[in-house]
Amino acid sequence: MEWAGLQMLRKHPVASRARFGLAGSASFGALAAALLVPTLAVAAEEAPPPAEDKAQVEALVVYGRGATANTAATGLDLTPRETPQSLSVITREQIEDQGAFKATEMLAYTTGISLKAVDRGRNQLAARGFEIGNFQLDGVPFENGNIGLEETSTAIYERIEVVRGATGLMHGAGEPSASINLIRKHATARELTGQLSLEAGSWSRFSSTADVTVPFTKDGSVRGRFVAQVYDQDAFVDLEHSKGFTLYGVIDADLGENTRLRLGASHQRDERSGVLWGQLPYWYSNGTRTNWDRSKTSAARWNQWDTTEQAAFVTLEHSFSPRWSARGDLSYHRQEEDSKLLWMWGALDAQTGQGMSAWPYWFGSKPEQWNASLSVKGAYDLFGREHELVVGASYNRLSNGWTNREPVGVQPDSGDFHRWDGRYPEPVWGPRFRSSGFGVTTQSGVYAATRFQVTDDLKLIAGGRLSQWKREEAVSQGSPTPYTMKHDNVFTPYVGVIYDITDTVSAYASYTSIFDPQTYRDRNGRYLDPLEGDNYEAGVKADLLGGLLRASAAVFRVEQNNFPVVDEGHLIPGTVDPAYRAAEGTVSKGYELELAGEVMPDWDVSVGWTQFSADDADGAPVQAHHPRRVLRLSTKYRLSGALERFSIGGSMRWESRPPQTAENPATKLKEAVGQPAYTVVNLMAQYELTDQTTIQLNVNNVFDESYYSNNTWFAGFVYAEPRNARLTLRHSF
Repeated sequence: MEWAGLQMLRKHPVASRARFGLAGSASFGALAAALLVPTLAVAAEEAPPPAEDKAQVEALVVYGRGATANTAATGLDLTPRETPQSLSVITREQIEDQGAFKATEMLAYTTGISLKAVDRGRNQLAARGFEIGNFQLDGVPFENGNIGLEETSTAIYERIEVVRGATGLMHGAGEPSASINLIRKHATARELTGQLSLEAGSWSRFSSTADVTVPFTKDGSVRGRFVAQVYDQDAFVDLEHSKGFTLYGVIDADLGENTRLRLGASHQRDERSGVLWGQLPYWYSNGTRTNWDRSKTSAARWNQWDTTEQAAFVTLEHSFSPRWSARGDLSYHRQEEDSKLLWMWGALDAQTGQGMSAWPYWFGSKPEQWNASLSVKGAYDLFGREHELVVGASYNRLSNGWTNREPVGVQPDSGDFHRWDGRYPEPVWGPRFRSSGFGVTTQSGVYAATRFQVTDDLKLIAGGRLSQWKREEAVSQGSPTPYTMKHDNVFTPYVGVIYDITDTVSAYASYTSIFDPQTYRDRNGRYLDPLEGDNYEAGVKADLLGGLLRASAAVFRVEQNNFPVVDEGHLIPGTVDPAYRAAEGTVSKGYELELAGEVMPDWDVSVGWTQFSADDADGAPVQAHHPRRVLRLSTKYRLSGALERFSIGGSMRWESRPPQTAENPATKLKEAVGQPAYTVVNLMAQYELTDQTTIQLNVNNVFDESYYSNNTWFAGFVYAEPRNARLTLRHSF
C-alpha cells in the first residue's frame, strides 16, 4: 500500500435569533467582554438577598446550574466557585432545549471544547490544544475509546460536568485538556413519574423515548428508573443510514437512614450503513482545490460501522456521622465495534476523475474496562477551624486490541470518482487475525486531598496521587514482538488556593503535574517517553443573583514535553505506520471567559469565550486542526402575559480558522487548509400545550453555513451538517 497511516489510526483514534456578523480576534474578545461586563454590573446592582432556604436555591435548574457540588477535579465536594479550575455544567434543561441526541451535540456548544469529525463515523474532542481522553461516569474515571463515551445517547444523563485543565489527581495518567463527567439519571422521585417523547426530523429521522421512575416500596425507599429509546434516520451524505436503541435501568435503595445502594446497567446499539470512512480529498493532482457537494461520499454500499456499548455499576454510600462518609464503586464498560469499510486515497485527476485507489478493511474490537474505587471523606477540626479531607484508592483494568480480515481479489481503483455511487464490489474476506494493540493496561493509585480553612476568606487545597501504570501487549501485526511498559510510583501533586474577595466573588490559582504514558514509536521502533509537564491556572469566579448566575474568568498555561509529532518521511521499522518524534517544550497558554445562569427572570444564558496558542519549541502549532479562538452561546427566554406558554431560544458557535496546513500535490508547498472562520446558529421554539405536554421545534444551522472538519492524519476533510430541523413532542406525568 502507498498509504502509511492506517494502523496508526486504528490504534490512536481518536443563540440568538439574529445572525452574528463578527470576525477577528479583537471584535470577538470585545463581544465576549460586552456580553459579560454589563450583565455582571446589572447582577451586582439588582442581586436579591440570598435565599433563606438553601435547598430551594440548590433545587433550581437553570443554564449552567443543576449541580451545587462536584468531585470531578479533586474528589472533595466543592461548589463551582470553590473549585480552583474552570468548570462548566450542562443541565438536563439545556440538553432538551437544544434537542441534543448524543453527548457530542452538547459538547460542541460547551465553553473551551472543540469537536472535529475524523470521518462520518468518529469525532475527536480537544481543549486548550490537547485531545480529551479523560471521561467519568458518575465520577468514576474511564479511558475513552475509538468511538467513545461522547457518542452515547443523552437520554440516560441528568447533566454533564466539564473540568478544563489537567485532572491527574483523580485520573492518574491523562492529557491536560479536560475531564468530562457524565452524570447518569437516578431514581430520585419516590412516586410514579416519567416522560414520554416523540421526535421527527430531517432526513427521515424518527425517535421515541420513555423515561419512567417507579417506587418498589410503599415509602419509596427502594425505587427504579428505566429509560428506553429507539431511532432511525438517513443522512445528508449519500448512502448513509443509521438506526439503533438505548436501554438503561437503575435501582436506588435507601438501606436505612445512613446507607444508599445504587446499581444499574445500560445497553446501546447503533447500526450504521454506507458510512464514509476517511475524508474527501482537498486537491486534484494538478494542485487545484476540489469543491464537492456536501452529499459526496467515498463509501461503498456494503460499508457498515456497528457498535454496541454496555455498562454496569454498583455504588454503595454510607454516612458514619453527619461529617464523615464513605463510597465504594465497582463499574464495568464494554464496547464492541464491527466496521467493514472501504478506504480511498490517491491523486485524483480533475478531468477524468481517475486516480483514487481503494482498499477494503473489516476491523473488529471489543475493549473492556473494569474500575474499582473506594473513598472516605469528611470534616475535621484543627487550630480552631473546620477543614475537609478525602482519601481514596482506585484500580482500572483495560483490555483492548484490533482484529482485521484482509480482502481477497480486490478491485484496485474506484474508476471515475466524479461518478462514484458506492457500487464497488465487496471482496471475498480472508481469515480474521490480530491487527494491532492487543494487550492489557492496568492502573492503580491512592490519593488524598484536603481543604484547609486557613482564614475566614482563604482556603488551601493540597493533595497528591501515587500511581502505578503497566501495559502488557501481546504479539500482533502492529506489534510483532510482545512488550511490557511499566511506570511505578508516579507522584501527581495538586495545589489550589481560593480567596473570597466578597461573599460572592473569589479569586483562585491552581497547579498540578502531567503524566501520560504513550504507545507511539519512533523511527528506530522505540516507544516514546511518557508525556510530562505542568499545568497552571488562575482566575476569578462569582456567584451572582442569589446564586442563579455564575461568572468566571481564567488564564492558563500548560508546559509539556515528549508531545508526539509525526516524523515526516519515516516509518516504524517493519510496519507501514508513520514514526513519531517527541517534541520538547510544547506550551499552551490562553484565557477563558464564561457566564451561565439566569441573567433576568425567565431568561437563561450560557456564554463562553476561549482564546489560546499551542506550539512546540520550534513554534509549530500542535493539534493544528483545532481552532485557537472559539465562542459558545446558548439561551432560552420564557415569554410572559398572553404568550406565557411560549419559550424561544437557541445556540451559536463561532470558531476561528485553525492553523492546519497540508502539502499541495502539484507545488509541494504547504498551504492553509483549515476551515475558514465560521458561525453556526441554531434556533428553538417551545409551546406548552398543557401543563404536562410541550411541543418543540429546533432548526439547526439556520443559515445553512457550509463548513468542514479536518485533522492531522488525512489530507482531506469532512463536511458538517447543513440546515436541518427536529420536531419533538414531550409529555410528563
